[in-house]
Amino acid sequence: QVDFVESGGGLVQPGGSLTLSCAVSGRMFSSHVMGWFRRAPGKEREFVAAIMWSNVRTYYGDSVKDRFPISKQNAKNTVNMQMNSLKTEDTAVYYCNLDNTQDESGYSGQGTQVTVSS
Repeated sequence: QVDFVESGGGLVQPGGSLTLSCAVSGRMFSSHVMGWFRRAPGKEREFVAAIMWSNVRTYYGDSVKDRFPISKQNAKNTVNMQMNSLKTEDTAVYYCNLDNTQDESGYSGQGTQVTVSS
């Protein structure tokens, strides 16, 4: 069982910025990967960004590359994602995700709404 605390969603105008944060409970291992997926109304689930817990290697979806840098705070079991130059098409529910590459387990948070609108 993994508990997530997601924060930072809200309403922002196009071109604006938001920072999403996600903290998880429990012990973290080098095999963990933590990041975000999103689901927009009427669309498929989309990978956004992820970071390896063992190092600083990061991964990004094509639609957010160079706009949504992801970082982590190991001491707080937290990842942060700075969302810059937001577009209306970034509107979605963003889900924090924790995967373990060793046993292929995966967990997701309840999600936080991000709305980009003028």
